[in-house]
Amino acid sequence: MDNLESLVIARRLRVPIGDAPAGSHSGWGEVAARQLDAALLSVGFKCSAPLLDRLASLHGETVVDLGVRILAAVRGLVGDHVHHNAYFIDFPRNVPDTLEFWAGLLREALLDPVAAASVQPATLNLLALPGYGRYQHTYADLLAAHAELIPLAGDRVTVLELGGGLESEARELYLSLAGSEVPLSAEDLAALRTLAAFCVDAPERIPVRENRAVINELRLAAGRPLLVDTVTDVLRLACGASGGDVTLAEPTRLRSFRRAERRSLLQALDTVASPARLGDVSRHREQWKRLGERLHPHEYPSLPRAAHVFEVARGVRQARGFDSRVEAALVEGRTGDAVALLEKTPGALLRRLDHLLRAGISSSAVLDAAEKAAAGASGRVLLSLREHLQNRLAPAAGRVFTNRHGRAWAAPDTRSPLEESVLSRAVAILDEEITRRLPDPGELIVDPDVLDVALPLSGKAVAPGLGMLPRGSLSTVDGELLRFFVHWRQAERRTDYDLSALMLDASYGDPQQVSWTNYGNDFAEYSGDLTDATDGASEFINIRLAQATQPIIIPQVNIYDGEAFGEVAEAFFGFMTRDAEQEGRPFEPRTVRMKSDLRGSGRIALPLVFLRGDDGGWRAKWLHLYLRGHAGFNQVEGNRVTASLLVRSIVERDYLRVRYLVDLLRAKSSPGGSTTYIGLQAPADLPTGARVYTHATLHELIPA
Repeated sequence: MDNLESLVIARRLRVPIGDAPAGSHSGWGEVAARQLDAALLSVGFKCSAPLLDRLASLHGETVVDLGVRILAAVRGLVGDHVHHNAYFIDFPRNVPDTLEFWAGLLREALLDPVAAASVQPATLNLLALPGYGRYQHTYADLLAAHAELIPLAGDRVTVLELGGGLESEARELYLSLAGSEVPLSAEDLAALRTLAAFCVDAPERIPVRENRAVINELRLAAGRPLLVDTVTDVLRLACGASGGDVTLAEPTRLRSFRRAERRSLLQALDTVASPARLGDVSRHREQWKRLGERLHPHEYPSLPRAAHVFEVARGVRQARGFDSRVEAALVEGRTGDAVALLEKTPGALLRRLDHLLRAGISSSAVLDAAEKAAAGASGRVLLSLREHLQNRLAPAAGRVFTNRHGRAWAAPDTRSPLEESVLSRAVAILDEEITRRLPDPGELIVDPDVLDVALPLSGKAVAPGLGMLPRGSLSTVDGELLRFFVHWRQAERRTDYDLSALMLDASYGDPQQVSWTNYGNDFAEYSGDLTDATDGASEFINIRLAQATQPIIIPQVNIYDGEAFGEVAEAFFGFMTRDAEQEGRPFEPRTVRMKSDLRGSGRIALPLVFLRGDDGGWRAKWLHLYLRGHAGFNQVEGNRVTASLLVRSIVERDYLRVRYLVDLLRAKSSPGGSTTYIGLQAPADLPTGARVYTHATLHELIPA
């Protein structure tokens, strides 16, 4: 139950209390509630007035027990659950010159007879010098060297709201995740699996197949009917039930299934394995072969269509897939036949619309087909195509491709342009259909800060965390000092991560960098290099924004040696902002604006980019990208060109933002009706019954 409670607090910023009994009138509950509120404020959180009143009505012991769990949840959310020491104890003051620092280490090594014996000039390894890469002081020493943080009005204060009972709050979160119109991140899928164990009933509609597979895992274990409508749904379920990947991106070692489970899986497969759907089997042929070995379909002669699936996988039976037929028609120049095939699957037609418009057939005929298909495609497909088309009007420097793990690469845009009249009609078709699907918002209230947040058309690359926004979102950076940080703790072998910053001019040239090879410049300081994280390690880069001479700052985390992001015991990145007069420790939780886990498949992480506008103000644009990098020794100097091209492509891309849906909703609003609020955090004075969309529930804005 504690896990459910932490999920609700971290994902919804709501504290589930429910019908906990009121306490005595001794005032101990009120005292404990005030103490909890003060403790929360020290890490940048506070209780809303209704939450504080409800806590004050409880037994003091109940408040203390609940407070321990609340504090643990929010401290983990902000990254304050670990000690953030820094290599240079006075950071950001007294950071030495890079060459002087290395010369000092070398001098100390040569003066030490034992160390000097191991220093051979021909094979000198600076990273192996005594004292390098490990803390030379304790965390208590660091605290003693820094004055306490001066609280200012600009510090982050995140409000925790009063929730209902744990069961109702967990069910609400479960329905939101299960019914999401967009694919979920790996962390959200894990949360959905936890919630599904307590919320057995499935929502009426589960549009994302990975979500359906997770829910089916519980239904399979309970012997309940499975929710499948394609053969691939059964394969996803088998992989998920074996502890594997329901996205099918990685092969799964399938477990042995009980006889009842085998029958259930084969019965579900038999109901959906029509001849038209057998063509999907070849996409995952090897996994189907392995599943056939586990399910023994020959033992169930009454389920012949299920057996056909495994015959296709083994090559005994032929089944041509839908995509292969479409590709063959396009390759042979039979574009009209391809359009006719695609009209049967509206989503597939719209996803190929750009290609079809360049394939030589009449644009009018293709757009007529697209207009018919729009009514049958998902809202996510409509919005994704709308974003794609608006970028065809003004092509960016290059095309960016990202996989489900956030690994990215860029390529020049070699596509032939589309006529503006064709694009205009296609955009009009989409706008009309999207508007039709949006609900009447009644009285619409919008926080201006949410307008530049990109619509969450996919959550796969975005690990949940504090202040996380979808790729392409823009958010204002307030404060005179910007400080980003990384923390990691190795699991089994020595692991060296390097926090670095690439700094570019407005044309993405004139590169500068701050890293372990260059401890600072005129406006930035590096906290020092740590090469071992047995007990955890933290690195920081401090930027004085008013003095920055480069308008583009790209923080990155390079894996120099050791375990990947997905292998370490823990790894996360974030940034803080504070005013120049604020002192404090290198890490101050109440100044953290964003924090999230690192878990992409690449060896170089590019979480976001900081951009200075024409007005002198700074904004962050969210990237959520990972570069493949090398197996070891990744450095900011070695990936400058690739990182610059990727970042430029993201910065210049016109993402579809919340502003777009808000404009459509305003055209449908009816003052005097119910209230709809859209913002980063809900205010306290909203009318009862208002529909609320915050950063945690923006995916619910995507129409079905």
